[in-house]
Amino acid sequence: MASRYHSAMRLDPVSLRLFVAAMEEGAIARAAEREHLAASAASRRLADLEQQLGVALFARSNRGTEPTAAAYALLDLARGVLNELDGIATQMRGFGAGLRGHVRVAANISAITQFLPAQLQRFMARHPQVDVRLQEQISTAIARSVAENAADIGILAEGDYGERVTLLPYRSDELVLVLPAGHALARRRRVRLAEVLDHEFVGTHPGSAINAALARGAAEAGRPLKLRMQVTGFDALCLMVAAGLGLGVMPRGSALIYRSALGLRTLTLAEPWAQRRLMLCVRAQGELPGVARHLVAHLQDRAASSVQEKTCSGARPSSASSYEKHSFVSPATMLAKRPSPAAAP
Repeated sequence: MASRYHSAMRLDPVSLRLFVAAMEEGAIARAAEREHLAASAASRRLADLEQQLGVALFARSNRGTEPTAAAYALLDLARGVLNELDGIATQMRGFGAGLRGHVRVAANISAITQFLPAQLQRFMARHPQVDVRLQEQISTAIARSVAENAADIGILAEGDYGERVTLLPYRSDELVLVLPAGHALARRRRVRLAEVLDHEFVGTHPGSAINAALARGAAEAGRPLKLRMQVTGFDALCLMVAAGLGLGVMPRGSALIYRSALGLRTLTLAEPWAQRRLMLCVRAQGELPGVARHLVAHLQDRAASSVQEKTCSGARPSSASSYEKHSFVSPATMLAKRPSPAAAP
């Protein structure tokens, strides 16, 4: 028993990073290249890791390697350990007064183009020793990244993403129809989706929340959705729309960035699904790192200020009923009371 315990203490970060890379890349050779190791050295390190853990992580055959069930279980644990080690290194560098550390954020393009630049600028100006690592993903991928400990905080479209993540209210946005200024519909101010389904559309990411909403809306109208092309960014979508290659649907705040420069018009979509909520997403079990809790509180404070401003200006506040179905409580209360993994039932 003492020998096995001593062996477990010899696990090193290099081998764990190599293991995570092998799982993410799907091949040991690509993982070795990513971690700047010779392929033979990488194979030897992974074999040593298996020996130390006393379990096979990869099933090897003439066709290559396949991760075992133990490998998938270790992946989440290894990501958590490496994230903590990175946090220690960051905080210890030039230790002094102020909040230190790093936080991994995965967000959809709607949040990135409408809200996050100003919010992150304010947060990082207040906490210059915090390293915020932001990655753009679609909402389903964001929920998966948070659940699998590849991200600390997610920002995504409201939806059902399972019991492994917890949703907190963030912001509201509105989807609008985008079209060239010379289009036959450009004089309109509002349209129903059914009125424009004869036209071709420029879509966003395959699997994105906006594409899914369009597809559901077309199905409810009993009409097909004519997607001429799909692009991965709102800038590309607006360029294609400006070139007359189709109509687009995107958040109003994002469309404002490109509207004047490209000569575009935005029309209100008279559809209930055009009014959306964006949510913060955290893991349902386990405690967030301290710096991540600070960022969640900052993002929520800005969201609360936004709601108050809209209410004071006469705009209709968001319905509370949808929030209630998620059993929302104060983020500070939720994060402070969340049990650690060891205490979880």
